[in-house]
Amino acid sequence: MARILVVEDSPDVHALLVETLRAEGHEVSGVHDGLAARRALSADGQERRTPTDASPGLPDLVVLDLMLPHVDGSVLLAEIRRDHDLPVLVLSAKDAVFTKVDILRLGADDYVTKPFDLTELTARIQALLRRSSTTPPAPRVLTHGALTLDPTTVRASIAGTDVPLTATEFHILHLLIEQPGQVLSRPRIYERVWDEPFAGEDAAVKTHLSNLRTKLRDAAPDSDPIETVWGLGYRLRALPTAGD
Repeated sequence: MARILVVEDSPDVHALLVETLRAEGHEVSGVHDGLAARRALSADGQERRTPTDASPGLPDLVVLDLMLPHVDGSVLLAEIRRDHDLPVLVLSAKDAVFTKVDILRLGADDYVTKPFDLTELTARIQALLRRSSTTPPAPRVLTHGALTLDPTTVRASIAGTDVPLTATEFHILHLLIEQPGQVLSRPRIYERVWDEPFAGEDAAVKTHLSNLRTKLRDAAPDSDPIETVWGLGYRLRALPTAGD
């Protein structure tokens, strides 16, 4: 059972989501506008840093509509990424101004386009919950040059500087650091991280990798730890340590 916050202004869609997720055994709370969502997410005031360190009052996952009264969903998404380490599944209408790539760049872990298939939506929610609540295998601290990954605390750092990552970004980096120097294709990354068959979801992989690359570059200027091997995939370069 997970705690899920549904943020959706359509009464019919809101009722459908809440009823369905409760029927699957989750503890579900729902709000209809951006201000109420902001209050729900700030009720505890403490950031949930790891899956085993959940603060009371915070959900385990947020289902977020973008077109909301009072506070737009894109603003809420930015605030969630700034203040919390929570997986976010965005709902977006087909004619919304945001493209799927834009949504992922805003910080969403996944998206479902409206009108949506309920079975697909619940499957994606379950996949997100698995990724955010399951510590990746090999609990030892992993290092590759100046880059360090600690699966136990779900934290990444470069030469001691923390790199704030979403759950999806952490899993991608974990996969790359487990196989340093090896080229991993987009289908392989998708199937390992999303835990479902690859069906041409290039945008999801490319956008999360782009976000991950930007964060690593911010922590280590003048570096490019993720190498794109054109036509094949991606591999992790070793960042030089202080003594190199």
